[in-house]
Amino acid sequence: MPFDYTLDFHTVDFRQHPELYRVGRGEQGVLLVQPYKGEILPHWRFKDAAAATASSEAIWGLFEAYLKAEDFVGADMARKFLQMGFTRARRYANHRGGKKYDGPVPADKKGQSGAHGRAELPRTAAPDPDKVAAAEIFGRQWDAAKVHPEYVRQKEAFIARYGK
Repeated sequence: MPFDYTLDFHTVDFRQHPELYRVGRGEQGVLLVQPYKGEILPHWRFKDAAAATASSEAIWGLFEAYLKAEDFVGADMARKFLQMGFTRARRYANHRGGKKYDGPVPADKKGQSGAHGRAELPRTAAPDPDKVAAAEIFGRQWDAAKVHPEYVRQKEAFIARYGK
């Protein structure tokens, strides 16, 4: 099932209502789903390798705590933040200032990822090595999260109960 962007994300508590959560694709909903966004976002940094290391370790700790509490939505949100650390660090490595597409996001596509018909801006000739290192750090943690046996088990149980 696709991620439901029609929900009132200002009022829904996904810890109380996990049935409303959708795994979706990639990072969908990562900056919307509360209370997890509020719990994880303060730890999310990708400026350089040192920041990415501290950040990914903190988020990994939350990931494991959510799994231990049988809170799949929290674990999936932590996984999404690890993924977003990778993708954003790569974007900033490849595009000075982090702007990947030309022009503003169309009004009806706000909060959703993608080009939405906009052209990709040229990549920098020499990727920022600090951001490349940060992306690698987040990438390793993201890869580990996706195959973590308890995460896989809880994801399968969540999908069986609520759908994807």
